[in-house]
Amino acid sequence: MADRVVKVQSLYRPRTPLHATIHRAIEDHRFGAVVCHRRFGKTVLALNHLQFSALECQKERPRYAFIAPTYTQAKSIAWDYLVHYSSNIPQVQARVSELTITYPNGGQVRLFGADNPDSLRGLYFDGVVFDEYGLQPPRIFTEVVRPALSDRQGWAWFLGTPAGKNQFYDVIQQAQREPDWFYACHRASETNIIQDSELAAARKDMTADEYAQEYECSFEASVKGAIFAGELAAARAAGRMGVVPYDPILPVDTDWDLGVGDATAIWFTQSTRGGEVRVIDYHESSGEGLPYYRNVLQAKGYTYGMHWAPHDIEVRELGSGRTRLETAASLGIKFQIAPNVPIEDGIHAARMLLPRCWFDATRCEKGLEALQHYRRDYNTRLNEFKAVPVHDWASHGADAFRYLAVRQQPPKEKRHEVEYYQPFPTETAWMT
Repeated sequence: MADRVVKVQSLYRPRTPLHATIHRAIEDHRFGAVVCHRRFGKTVLALNHLQFSALECQKERPRYAFIAPTYTQAKSIAWDYLVHYSSNIPQVQARVSELTITYPNGGQVRLFGADNPDSLRGLYFDGVVFDEYGLQPPRIFTEVVRPALSDRQGWAWFLGTPAGKNQFYDVIQQAQREPDWFYACHRASETNIIQDSELAAARKDMTADEYAQEYECSFEASVKGAIFAGELAAARAAGRMGVVPYDPILPVDTDWDLGVGDATAIWFTQSTRGGEVRVIDYHESSGEGLPYYRNVLQAKGYTYGMHWAPHDIEVRELGSGRTRLETAASLGIKFQIAPNVPIEDGIHAARMLLPRCWFDATRCEKGLEALQHYRRDYNTRLNEFKAVPVHDWASHGADAFRYLAVRQQPPKEKRHEVEYYQPFPTETAWMT
């Protein structure tokens, strides 16, 4: 006797045409990433797509997963939705102890928390949705979930709101590069899901960075305490990040942050008479000596002007007794010493320089990420940002840019003072 087909009216309707587009994209692409503003409706969208997939999959014992940052979040946020939207399906089984819905065809949708990655090991999946992937362990996909998709050619989608330059940001970059990935970004100012009056009220209650992160999907603003976020956003808006070709007529200057046990960063720039600074290239490496960087300069094939280094290049090394300035000169790199100024003065100089800069977005990608992530830590006890910027991976590129900015500043005019010389009276004069 043939199986009886039961038609069920779905309780779900896509909230907007944008949601319907995402559903179609999931069907057409194995991998995808969607950045969306708060209250976009991504959780309901994801759960229903998983449910449709479990019901329609022709494979034996279909298995689908919704992964939230924590198990508690999966239960409190997603479980009620999943139970509701499956409630009118005959013979459906809901097991709250496992956060699992089992459908009449044997398919399952199960909720997991990324705070317990081991709970995912040993399982197979036909499809997985990561919700707020930026708040999950960085390697949960590559080390745990990706192998679980292999034998059944399962798909994976990543949804979320920016929460800093983390694994979600990396996935977004990959989705924009890979032709077989789907990518979309939905900002509150564009979707019309939230009323303008509510957005205006939220803007009053939140800081500019908080609003940009939560409603306008800004990865730059989401870095709390980011030092150059405003200047970099202005550069993007003005179209000063794109393709900046090397001009053979102009010399290329380099500005370095020389690491001892960590990274060395180099900016490559060309300056015009009109004050425009073309930032055409960036290089960063770790654990390499000056001969390596000499080879990097030669491989670029640029015609060089001046090479600038911070003042500590003049410190003598204990082993050789030579300074790195002398070592570099022996390799053909003749450094100029950048002015030694306080960090705050360097940050101010960089902010003054950024509006005059044009960046090659491809060759300077890693350097721009460093500038975007350069930040001050927050002192929760004093409720204020610390004065000294955080020293992390972003410091090297940002420090090299500070040196670039400082040596670009025009010298201050010296005050002309009239000196009066009064000759000291001789002993004879005193005697008389």
